[in-house]
Amino acid sequence: MKTIQLLSLIVACLCGSTLCLSAAEPDKPITLRVASYNVEYSKSASPEQIGEMFKPFNLDIIGFNEVPDGDWTARVGKVLGMKHSYVGKISSANHKDKYKSILSRTPFEDTTEHELSVNRGWNPASAVSAVTTIDSVPIAFYSLHISGLKDSKIRNKKHTHAYQFASEVLPTETTGRVIVVGDFNNNIGDTLMNAIEASGFSPTWQDLKIDTSKEFTYNALNPQKNHGVIDHILFNTSAGAQVIDGGIIELETPLSDHKPIWAEIVFPQELESVKETR
Repeated sequence: MKTIQLLSLIVACLCGSTLCLSAAEPDKPITLRVASYNVEYSKSASPEQIGEMFKPFNLDIIGFNEVPDGDWTARVGKVLGMKHSYVGKISSANHKDKYKSILSRTPFEDTTEHELSVNRGWNPASAVSAVTTIDSVPIAFYSLHISGLKDSKIRNKKHTHAYQFASEVLPTETTGRVIVVGDFNNNIGDTLMNAIEASGFSPTWQDLKIDTSKEFTYNALNPQKNHGVIDHILFNTSAGAQVIDGGIIELETPLSDHKPIWAEIVFPQELESVKETR
């Protein structure tokens, strides 16, 4: 009888431990490894080469700019074991094979393309977006390609892609955790980047303590005529995320006129200041 009682006590303790572990699991942070790359319509490299380049980074999701239509993005995914892709229908400035796409390890619940057309700069521009769930938590991801404009040439910032995106697209997003990547064609500190940051977003460079004034992402093929860091990864500050790793990927042989960038972002499981409506 005593033996049965002892066994019952042991089982109860084990079950209690399991419940404690299960209860702690919801507090586990969500870690996401993301990248962004303007591939210049695959002029200098095949999708398979770009996939091989990204392999060591073990990425969860990638935003591409200036990609060819069709299965190009899916072919990168085949190399990386990332099965889910979404390609927009708007080619930047109506040029050939300059679409925006998203490649993900996890399925999409929702995909959308947001057209951006204004009075200044080339048109049309766009951002593709998708929502994916990681560890039971939805995350919205945007990949964009917009025209830039130096501060000295801005007559009215409302007539820019960046301002349109910050004032018309981002406010409609209801997901609590949001990442925006792409070719912004502007440097950190410029008026147009400030407009996006003012909408509640922070560039990963800040957490990584990378001085972007001393680096460049364009032009990888002609460094003497570089435009500084114009490719960025941003996340909404209200989500309380932290960037723990990342940077500019330096390649011995460039695969595009842009350099790829990446970041490892950690979101808390619970959001204190944001109520998701999805």
